[in-house]
Amino acid sequence: MASDNAAGAHPDIVQALVRANADHALAYGQDVYTEQARQLFNDLFGRQVRTEFVYGGTGANVLALACMLKPADSVVCTEMAHIAVDEAGAPERILGAKLQTRPSPDAKLTPQDILDVVHLRGNIHHAQPAVVSITQATELGTLYSAGEVREICAVAHQHGLLVHMDGARLANAAAALGASPQALRSFTVDAGVDVLSFGGTKAGLVFGEAVVFFNTGLGDRVENIRKQITQLHSKMRFISAQYIELLRTDLFFKLGGQANAMALALYEKTRHHESLGLHAPPAVNSLFPTIQPRAAQALQDWAFFWDWDAPNHKYRWMTAWDVKSQDIDTFAEAVSQALKI
Repeated sequence: MASDNAAGAHPDIVQALVRANADHALAYGQDVYTEQARQLFNDLFGRQVRTEFVYGGTGANVLALACMLKPADSVVCTEMAHIAVDEAGAPERILGAKLQTRPSPDAKLTPQDILDVVHLRGNIHHAQPAVVSITQATELGTLYSAGEVREICAVAHQHGLLVHMDGARLANAAAALGASPQALRSFTVDAGVDVLSFGGTKAGLVFGEAVVFFNTGLGDRVENIRKQITQLHSKMRFISAQYIELLRTDLFFKLGGQANAMALALYEKTRHHESLGLHAPPAVNSLFPTIQPRAAQALQDWAFFWDWDAPNHKYRWMTAWDVKSQDIDTFAEAVSQALKI
């Protein structure tokens, strides 16, 4: 329940790694696995895209933004965006780019947020808003609909800004919004997103994320930039082989859907505890209950999960692709017992 990062890799992914380990292959992406994985991304999005692989999610976001920004540019995002709260200031330190954060109770950016800062463009004293970055699904477990993404992209592009989507939990969002390539396209490439950080680690991979350029011209120097920011994996076939397994069937959508379904099952089995404050079903794979200290400590001693808003006694429960119904039953019973303390 701590995080979907705590889950292991799906057995089919592990076997894909074993198969990729059989022979020698040229390094730095000059291998048949990487070629095949890139074609699968073309197939997934229904058009020619440019896909590059990196070690992890922070590297994916930094690489994407590095290809989109110029000196003195800034990134418009919410104060709860993953790049703002969970990456130790990596975009600012590595790229030297200001994050212009906007308040948002549901962690979702709006077109008005963009309009509120575009007047800074052309002002010599201010960092220049150049990229809009949205997190899908958000850190609060909320979702942008395809229509909302389209509106954001339309306003951003109208004012000369590019759009980046941080999809660390893209599998969960895709499963919730239709569980098909068509549904995925509807809120990414078809909505106008320029560059996508495509999350695989939280969706059953061992390691490795992808950066997908729908606006392929933005990737003209991506290989050099990836090397410079230390995200070039020499034995890239081991990342690519995992993506082949993830995308050649519906495994990507299936694993995201399983995690979401288990979060919904946990909600159904615990929402009758009014003190938890679980008033609406989760959109994806996270719940944010309110738990008083004694009960929280008893429950955390048995099954660790993260504090979320400590002063207000809020915590985060998160389900992963490998959680099963019996796990939910056991945890829900433990919650019931802890709340009696």
